[in-house]
Amino acid sequence: MHIVIVDPSRVALKVISGLLTPSGHFVYAFTDSREALVFLSDNDFVDALITSLEVQPIAGLELCWQARLVAETRRPLYIIAMSSLHNTRNLGEALDSGADDFISKPPSAEELHARLRAAQRLTGLQRELIRLAETDTLTGLLNRRAFTTRAREATERLGVNTPLALVLADIDHFKAINDGHGHDVGDLAIQAVSAELEKVGGVAGRLGGEEFGVLLPGQTAIQATEVANTLRLRCQALLIK
Repeated sequence: MHIVIVDPSRVALKVISGLLTPSGHFVYAFTDSREALVFLSDNDFVDALITSLEVQPIAGLELCWQARLVAETRRPLYIIAMSSLHNTRNLGEALDSGADDFISKPPSAEELHARLRAAQRLTGLQRELIRLAETDTLTGLLNRRAFTTRAREATERLGVNTPLALVLADIDHFKAINDGHGHDVGDLAIQAVSAELEKVGGVAGRLGGEEFGVLLPGQTAIQATEVANTLRLRCQALLIK
């Protein structure tokens, strides 16, 4: 697993990292909770956050809450709160703040590994559920809802100073394909076009039926036109095959 650990003590970070890295975990240690939150926001591959409640400048409970907002529903993130004061109040506050689990500090190796095994099972299940919810089953591309969400997020992230292009495409005379050759052949045509969409880069999605979109962050309208023409020629070549 990829695990972020936050604690004000470098010694504690070294000890906990030493318990995890021999088991094959990738550990990213921070004494600054704000830096840890930025790292979580920028790196979707992080599976778990282990944070002490006694951290600064963002307090531990607030960090749990902010990390949960970062993850939202699009990525699994298992959050373990950690404190040397293991009492019912701390446990309740941590869970109410978005943590999934609570351990005493310093944790024992057995307890830490057991809780991370539970975290691995849960995040694996969550990741698969997210994939199923976002994926078009026929093509493997993003479905309409997920594609729209990615487009909105890209717009907010890039702002007004970075170009963002969108290519829309559909299959001409698709009804004739279905009527003349059957829906199984129509599905094969959709899958073939989808495979070409994935090759042009960007974020590809199936918007419905034979309609598709490709989101191209950082590309201008002129560059998007070149992508669209390349895509058209590749799909045209499918007829020859």
